[in-house]
Amino acid sequence: MKAEQRIIVPLDVPDVASAIALVDQLPQVNFWKVGLELFTSTGPAILAELKSREKQIFLDLKFHDIPNTVAGACQAAARYGVDLLTIHATAGKDALKAATAAVQTGAAQAGVKPPKLIAITLLTSISARQLAFDLKIPLELPEYALSMALLAQETGLDGAVCSPQEVAQLRQTCGDDFLFVCPGVRPTWADKADQQRSLTPAQAIKAGADYLVIGRPITAATEPELAWNRIIEEITQGTNK
Repeated sequence: MKAEQRIIVPLDVPDVASAIALVDQLPQVNFWKVGLELFTSTGPAILAELKSREKQIFLDLKFHDIPNTVAGACQAAARYGVDLLTIHATAGKDALKAATAAVQTGAAQAGVKPPKLIAITLLTSISARQLAFDLKIPLELPEYALSMALLAQETGLDGAVCSPQEVAQLRQTCGDDFLFVCPGVRPTWADKADQQRSLTPAQAIKAGADYLVIGRPITAATEPELAWNRIIEEITQGTNK
């Protein structure tokens, strides 16, 4: 894939008008992420808007509930014709299996292609210390992320969301056919903000990431288009070395 095809830009804005303004400002972006804030605010209206512009959609709602509820939500979400859909691996094996079947059913009902269902291994805002002391999980962070990715793979999911710092080990273990989406990616010139486990875009791709979620370095920039072009150049130069 070209660098331009690997970047997913989050629409982390509160309403449709703000989202459309951002999409209009960055016409060269093909893949947009719709998360909890925007979807809760607008419902599927923003998805229809993006579909009408022939954009790819990452619907990042991070479902986490009992298997029956997760299945119902995934079946409904699949009808929108989105490209990627997320569920927390910690929902458990039964929920993950139910979700994989539900996206096929929902997509078939709507006559659309089913989304790639990808599991959240561990939020990139959580550090190793927080994993141990706040969540009381007695595994090293890379080992925990790997166990969640393997659970997703074993239950038929298409891929996982992980920190770029874990993606090399996960890629080596899970193989080339498993999709990895990495948020928490920050260019060399950007502030890491609340991302605890970050790499640069070129480093993340070299480590094995398929897609990079890059938000604030682009959307909060004084000139978002210039920031986008700068990131594309950084990826191109960094991955060709």
